[in-house]
Amino acid sequence: MRWNQRPRGLRSRIVLGFAAGTLLVSAVLVVTTFVLARNYLLDQRERSAVRQALTDASLLRSRLSTAGTEVGDALGELVPSGGGDVVVRSGGAWYSSSLEVGARDVPTVLQEQVAAGEPATARTDSRTGPRVVVGTRLPGTDVEFYELAPLTELELSLRTLGAVLAAGAGAATLAGAAFGSWASRRAVQPLEQVAGAATAIAGGDLATRLPPTDDPDLIAIVGSFNSMVDALSARIDRDARFVGDVSHELRSPLTSLVTTVEVLAGRRDDLTPRGREALALVQSELDRFRRTLDDLLELAKLDNSRDSPGADDASPGTAAPAVSVAALVREVLERTGHPVDLLAADDEESTTVLARKLPLERAVRNLVENADRHAGGVRAVQVQRLGDSVVLHVDDDGPGVAAEDRERVFERFARGPRAARGSLPGAGLGLAIVAETATHLGGAAWCAPGPDGGARFSIALPAASSAPALPAASS
Repeated sequence: MRWNQRPRGLRSRIVLGFAAGTLLVSAVLVVTTFVLARNYLLDQRERSAVRQALTDASLLRSRLSTAGTEVGDALGELVPSGGGDVVVRSGGAWYSSSLEVGARDVPTVLQEQVAAGEPATARTDSRTGPRVVVGTRLPGTDVEFYELAPLTELELSLRTLGAVLAAGAGAATLAGAAFGSWASRRAVQPLEQVAGAATAIAGGDLATRLPPTDDPDLIAIVGSFNSMVDALSARIDRDARFVGDVSHELRSPLTSLVTTVEVLAGRRDDLTPRGREALALVQSELDRFRRTLDDLLELAKLDNSRDSPGADDASPGTAAPAVSVAALVREVLERTGHPVDLLAADDEESTTVLARKLPLERAVRNLVENADRHAGGVRAVQVQRLGDSVVLHVDDDGPGVAAEDRERVFERFARGPRAARGSLPGAGLGLAIVAETATHLGGAAWCAPGPDGGARFSIALPAASSAPALPAASS
């Protein structure tokens, strides 16, 4: 079974890298130190054991030189200087200073070396712990002398040293992880600043900039980022001014053209049938042109208010008025000639939001007109309080919107596939105004499949704080 592990973040990788590096270095130092210390101490202990064994062997030889002295008697009077035990072989017989040791404790290889006349040492293990065995032949005799020096204290010292070194390696690893955590915060902090600035800019705060820095590695990044934001802000301002200026400049000739066409429409009876047809076509296109121009002006106003909050309010700095979405939707349905019984809404007080009425009314009207123009008409409208939001749903009788187009329909100038053949009215700005208005008011707009077929277009807006919250209803 395979487990899908979540990838580690940059800070986690930095901390793990520091901890792993510190652990590796500590392990190498600990092992090296322990091996060197162990070899040095063992070497010193062996040298000390050899000196003690040679001293004891010399003492035993001096006692055996006395006439009539037996090996066993001389060995019984010998007290080893190192606190070990002595085993002696003489004429094929073995003698021991203790009942706990004997010939079995002397390695065969060591016996062979001593029998050949060569002093030698060997390390062995026993029930009481490790020890070093020193063997030598007494000069001028056939006596082989073996002294067994215990290494128990040295073994305990080495264990203590190993524990201390291991604890030091663990502490160094923890210190490395702590330093890695500090270093990761310092390393990631510029990225977090860039991410925060990018988030603020994406939310419409084009005045956000990265703070200046003295770090030579970050000066170029900070400068490039701030220059990019300056260029982006200037481009957006130019585009918004261009749209606003063009829309305003077109308003005057459009008004004159509409007036002229109205004068012609007043003398419709004097025109030929083909002339009346042409007049109807011109009126239709002028009406479409006027709606498109109004939409462009509304989008320019929304863009301007987003870049400069308060710019579109009649009294900047004053709080937005409270508007009941339920009452507003009912009013829009009546004005557009739809039956009011299409609306299912919570009470007006609970569906109150803080917004200017005209932009919100335009957004609601665009949703209703979108259903009428492109989706066979409005099937149902629902306004409800869901937690801290007021949600408006508009269901239509159309074929629905494909999943891949549910976000694209809110883009500016986005139209259905039939629009390329000129069979759909409008310029594709109505839903864009809906999305921009919802975003400007702190809410959101989206499209989903309708509960009874067709499409459901929805907007959610923050409820006014004074409005009482109702239990969330199912959508």
